[in-house]
Amino acid sequence: MNRSEWTESLWIALDGIRSRKMRSFLTVVGVVIGVTSVIAVAAIIEGLNRNIMQRVQALGSKTFFITRIPLARFGRMPEHIRLRKHFTYDDARVIRESSPSVEFATAFATRATFFGDANDLRYGNEKVDNAILRGVDGNYASAIPIFEVTQGRFISAYDMEHTRYVAVLGQGIANTLFPNSDPIGRTVRLNGLPFEVLGIFEKDSGMFGGPGVDGFVCIPYSTFHKLYPEVREHFIAVAVRDPQQLSAAEDEVVTALRRARRVPHAAPNDFEVTLPDFLSNLWDQLTGALVVLTGAISSIALLVGGIGVMNIMLVSVTERTAEIGLRKAVGARRADIRAQFLIEAVT
Repeated sequence: MNRSEWTESLWIALDGIRSRKMRSFLTVVGVVIGVTSVIAVAAIIEGLNRNIMQRVQALGSKTFFITRIPLARFGRMPEHIRLRKHFTYDDARVIRESSPSVEFATAFATRATFFGDANDLRYGNEKVDNAILRGVDGNYASAIPIFEVTQGRFISAYDMEHTRYVAVLGQGIANTLFPNSDPIGRTVRLNGLPFEVLGIFEKDSGMFGGPGVDGFVCIPYSTFHKLYPEVREHFIAVAVRDPQQLSAAEDEVVTALRRARRVPHAAPNDFEVTLPDFLSNLWDQLTGALVVLTGAISSIALLVGGIGVMNIMLVSVTERTAEIGLRKAVGARRADIRAQFLIEAVT
């Protein structure tokens, strides 16, 4: 076919679309829904993956965690895990003294609703329920970069030594209690006790509706242990000097803790090591099947749109038999007829 014949076929195809506006509109809608679903699924997954990677970077590529129980395990734990010995604040000191590759090792304890304990925070007529209370030392913010202070200062060694009643608030809590004033130096009542506000954390609203730094209140570990000695579950954050030393630091920490906890040589660890890529690995496990499922669903939608186009074109050809016969009678070739309907379908 030459250029003029292609042009003629194009105008005939466009005229066929114009003469059947509703049918053309419905066909386009089917294709749009299919294509949009594919793009939307791809965009959502990409956005979630980017969010996870940002979270991993915020937690720090040099920090890993030591826990008594697995962080990514759900449901009732087996008895041999539930009976493991709890960590203490001194275990962090053992790690610091025994691991040359470690820059910071800090133990912390948490009191929160999901552990069965509620915290009440008040200032004047303002109140915050379900704040997450955490006892930390001065190394905590250095080991976990996401807890960065943007106003005031963090807890110091002096605060720890003197068991001071001071606190650093998440920005969400600070905005609720002090909507129109500077919180630094003010006194809030935490579970009925007065605490001076030392600083405010940088904004972090969490991920997927989960708790973020905005909902945290950090107080000196010594004060926390004095007020809540019944909280026995401790976690340890370990930060290495260089990310390249992560593997060496892990080996040093495991060796030090096995020795301190008197784990027999042939026995497995009675604790868990959670590396920095834990969050991304967990996300990959959770979303592996989801990606396949959503991809299949969106592909089906696209396939349905394609079938809609095919069906409409089949109807179009069938009902235009007389037109096709007339064109052939005046000299149109099979290629001309084929071009007309292919152009209409592509358009």
